[in-house]
Parts: sequence; structure tokens; C-alpha cells
Amino acid sequence: MKTTPLILGTALAIMMTTSARAEHEGHDHRDDSAGPYHAREFVFEGFGSASVGRATIDNISANRIKNDARLGAGIGMSYYITRCFGVGADAYVENTAHAFVDNVSTSAIFRIPIGTSGFAPYIYGGGGHEFDLTKQWFAHLGTGMEYRFSSAFGIFTDARYVLVDKTSNYGVVRLGFRTSF
Repeated sequence: MKTTPLILGTALAIMMTTSARAEHEGHDHRDDSAGPYHAREFVFEGFGSASVGRATIDNISANRIKNDARLGAGIGMSYYITRCFGVGADAYVENTAHAFVDNVSTSAIFRIPIGTSGFAPYIYGGGGHEFDLTKQWFAHLGTGMEYRFSSAFGIFTDARYVLVDKTSNYGVVRLGFRTSF
């Protein structure tokens, strides 16, 4: 957890530098020649998630660890200040027997649209709070890939590593859809 602020700070500095350069290059909000990704766009997402505990992460190639994964569903939204840099928030639930929302987080997101192909790999980092089962704060770092069928609709998958303050760290994998305005 001691290196987390350094990693997040470095990633944020890279994102801000690249975002400033992209804004300087004059990417218009809806310039179709730039492909399906634009500056100043709102993005809404719905997703399914799977969380895996430390035992599975440490033994990824070994036999399956029983009772070390949980499935969930969530929603999120992002705002892209430039074509490459945005900020987002998401919430999801994995355990319907307790709190309605298990996890809420915010992220800084850096995406790299690949020409007009529709593909955009991205990295993100941030933090948030868990409400169920243990109430605790966390930081997270992740990477993912989005594919846009059009400027308005796409699919994504990503994975994040979550560093918590009271229990064992864990990973989350998400798969879902995004729509932008």
C-alpha cells in the first residue's frame, strides 16, 4: 500500500500530459474523422462483475479455489474531458443479503483510441468505499479494452486489483456495455 500513491500519481501525471496534448491538437467533440471516441462526452455503463480473492490471484494456474469468487452487477458513468482522459464513478452489488450497494468507487481513466478501429485500451486508478461485508476504504488500479460499434454504443471488459485497508486485497473483472452522449 506504500507504493500506491506513487503509482497513482505517476499514472495521473501521464494522463494529464497526454490529455493536454490531445486537447491542444484540437480534437472536436463530434469529429467523426477521429473515430467513435470524442472529447466532452458522457458515458453510461452497465456491467456484470466477478471478484476473486487473494487465494485465487496467488494461485491462478493451480486448481480452482472453492468459495473464493463472487458474482455481481453494477452501473457507472464517466465524463471524458478530452478524447483520452476522463473521470468516472461506479457502484456494484455482489451480496443481495445485506447492503443494497456493496461498493462505490471513482476513477481517473486514460484511454488510447486506436485510429478509427473502434478499439481503445485504457488504464484507470482511483479509490472508494465498501459497505458490505466489511466497511472499509480501498484504492484500485486496472486496465481494460473497449470496442465501439458506433459513437454511441460499445462493449468493454476490464480488470482491477483492489488494495483494501482492513481485509485481504482482491481482484475484480467486469464485462458490460457502454453508451455515450
